[in-house]
Amino acid sequence: MDNEKFTFVDGNHGDKTITIDKENDFKLVQDNKFISDEKIKTKPTTFFKDAIKRFSKNKSSVVAAVILGILILLAFVLPITIPYNVDTVHPYESYLPPKAFESGTGWWDGTKEMTGIVYNPIDGYPAGYDVRGVVDGTMVVDPVGQDFTDATSAYASGGYVRYSISKRDPLVNDNGVLTSPSYMYDVSNQYDVSINVGDIPASFTYGTQAEYEILLSFRPIGSAEDADATTVVLKDFSTETGTFSFDITKALKDNGVTEALSIYSTDPSLKFVIKPTAEYTTNLLLKSIIFTSSNSSDSEDMTNLSFTDANKMLLGNSDAGDYKWSEDENSQLNLYHADVQYCSFTYDKYEVVYGLQASTVTGIDVDRYVAKGWMKLDTATYIASERTASDKQALIDSFEMLSDECPLRSVTDSRYLSYTDDTGTLVSSFTISGTVSKYRYYGYSSMPKFWMGTDVNGKDMVKYTFSGLKTSLLLGLITFIICFIFGLLWGSISGYFGGWTDLLMERVTDILSGLPWIVVMTLCIIHLGSNFQTFALALCLTGWIGTSAITRTQFYRFKDREYILAARTLGASDIRLIFRHILPNAVGTIITSSVLMIPSVIFSEATISYLGLGLKNLSSLGVILSTNQIEIQSDVHLIVFPSVIMALIMISFNLFGNGLRDAFNPSLKGQD
Repeated sequence: MDNEKFTFVDGNHGDKTITIDKENDFKLVQDNKFISDEKIKTKPTTFFKDAIKRFSKNKSSVVAAVILGILILLAFVLPITIPYNVDTVHPYESYLPPKAFESGTGWWDGTKEMTGIVYNPIDGYPAGYDVRGVVDGTMVVDPVGQDFTDATSAYASGGYVRYSISKRDPLVNDNGVLTSPSYMYDVSNQYDVSINVGDIPASFTYGTQAEYEILLSFRPIGSAEDADATTVVLKDFSTETGTFSFDITKALKDNGVTEALSIYSTDPSLKFVIKPTAEYTTNLLLKSIIFTSSNSSDSEDMTNLSFTDANKMLLGNSDAGDYKWSEDENSQLNLYHADVQYCSFTYDKYEVVYGLQASTVTGIDVDRYVAKGWMKLDTATYIASERTASDKQALIDSFEMLSDECPLRSVTDSRYLSYTDDTGTLVSSFTISGTVSKYRYYGYSSMPKFWMGTDVNGKDMVKYTFSGLKTSLLLGLITFIICFIFGLLWGSISGYFGGWTDLLMERVTDILSGLPWIVVMTLCIIHLGSNFQTFALALCLTGWIGTSAITRTQFYRFKDREYILAARTLGASDIRLIFRHILPNAVGTIITSSVLMIPSVIFSEATISYLGLGLKNLSSLGVILSTNQIEIQSDVHLIVFPSVIMALIMISFNLFGNGLRDAFNPSLKGQD
């Protein structure tokens, strides 16, 4: 090799020569350049700022944090701002439907679409519903003959008396017997009976047609009191249906009764006898039974013995009067296929509760309305006078409404009461009857709107639910703080020192964790009462164990790392190692698991409330759900609304905890 050429052998054993240019090949790239450190363009940050930055990049956690913040804000603001009182019971406001808009909007306006409601043909309105609540023009009534019922009702009519006997051994003589009211027949008059026996239809589900007979039972005068009654077969056993007429007078005369009034009034009666079968329940459908007499003086009695309306006869308030058809112990009477009408309509319960209605106000209320300048009423003269009819009318005429705020809109009557109390003092009072605006009477300035309705006690569900949420959140937060601090200290000591310290502390933890929390809770409630402090204490007794276990695991994970050994070598104390070096690295996992303690406490409180051991005299989500669970079929919003709030709290805390885990993970510091 010389100064200008370099010769070498390549991979193919060939000679290669490279010419070296000393001037250019060995020239420095950065020759004549000034070299220095570049300025750092990024800004310095703290661990907390970096954690916030990482948390904000987790969209689901941010949304959960927003929802969580809104719910917590509402839990503390709404119970203060909503004026409705949820601490007392208002039975007159119970089960109001959700309402956010004015009635007539058609959606969320406090009205309900009612269908399949029994129609009262006498009054022309739905049975059991206040007329004032039926929105005009919305009621549709099914025509007569379209609907039927097998249950007796004051609003049904017609139908059949279903006389039946259950299936049994046909060899045993235990026929069913239906007996009419007894009546003293005077054979000098003509008595007849017409019986309409109905056909068993194809849609009949109660059994089969009975084999039956019709008897006339009597005992002539002169026979012993305990003698067997004489029976006359009017119709022998058969399954024949239709209308049958029988001459009662002839039947009696043919059997030796020739004298007028010669039958004991306690015995003469008509009997239906039906046979049982081994396979089916047998039935006899009686459409009507009509007795007639040639003597007009018997007409009322004949009407009472008869029935043409099966429903009314079974109710005992119609044709049969005080006379009662009776079945024996082997058989039973029921209604079949009576006409009933159903209707559908829009019902506004707010109008029923808060609208104008005839009502009564006390003298104390009247004095208050007068003092406020809402009305005029000359009560002084009425109280001081003899209170004749003219005095009462003068009082009524003196009424004058001065302000629209006055609950009393008109006066129709008054009543005066005076009495001497225990001290001998004469006490006088009066009441005024008239038309009253009920929502003004209850203290509202306008027709109230309950966005989620009211419960059985008349409590506004929005305020009640968020009041319960506040109680549940406070319970969860207090329990979380106590359990987190104690569990963090316990787990830190156990995991850091290890050895016998860890062994002894873990045995204590094992004993406590072996106790079912529901047993601990129940024992605390039994001995200390079902109150807020007891719930918090019971939850804290074992609630710290989870945080302790996670903290201990994290300390075992980090305490032997190189940076911990380096810090110990440099003289760092145990407290500094725990709180300055180990804990910051483990805090992400610990916080994630511990934050979930709050929804867990809320859920635990709800569970114990379902067992009837909930908080007493306090509202909470658990108490609300426990109270309203029976309404899930009729008023589902009473259970759905608090359930949705609880679900949002649980999900939001879960996602929020996941975001905190990533945000406080030191290994992710500086990463996007």
